[in-house]
Amino acid sequence: MRSVEQKRQGPVVGEDPRVTELRSAVSRLRRRLAAHPGEFADRSIAEEELAALDAIAADGSPEIPRLRRSLLLIAGAIGSVSALSPGLAEVRRAVDLFGGPVRGQG
Repeated sequence: MRSVEQKRQGPVVGEDPRVTELRSAVSRLRRRLAAHPGEFADRSIAEEELAALDAIAADGSPEIPRLRRSLLLIAGAIGSVSALSPGLAEVRRAVDLFGGPVRGQG
């Protein structure tokens, strides 16, 4: 596990750059969510799932289906909060680095 000091210094040497980007995007969205003054019904779901997504990324080799499930839950929880949409888009782009968007389903 990385210490607070390691987090301030940047990515772990040898860490997959996709993991680094995902962890950074998740961290930024977590901070934006924490600073958001409004309450909404699914806030706790978003907070819990962002924490889970960070833990998955910290493992170093996240499973793509689990990443996508987390992204879907986060989007469902905060998707209607326009102030958080840029951060959500960053997380989505970071998840897409692991295999691109799923196409042709639906």
